[in-house]
Amino acid sequence: MRVMLRARLDTQISNEAIKNGTLQELVQTVTERLKPEAAYFGPCEGGRHCTFVFDMQDSSQLPTIAEPLLQGLGAKIEIQPVMNSEDLQKGLAALQRG
Repeated sequence: MRVMLRARLDTQISNEAIKNGTLQELVQTVTERLKPEAAYFGPCEGGRHCTFVFDMQDSSQLPTIAEPLLQGLGAKIEIQPVMNSEDLQKGLAALQRG
């Protein structure tokens, strides 16, 4: 299932992670694990945010996805199912047949 993970990083923890080089390492590790179709980084809600869109095969993956961001960067995380335009068209077509 295609999902979007949004993580708001704790400012103090991520400041320290930038200084000691662990932010780049953690983001690289998460990116390698998720193999996202899209990844975005920038400011949001007065802090640092990252957003990943990726395929989550099973809900049992949640701990390995979330914990590095929670423990390593004090992140607040949201994960929700999302669709691209092809998925939406497919869903709407099924609704019409329904």
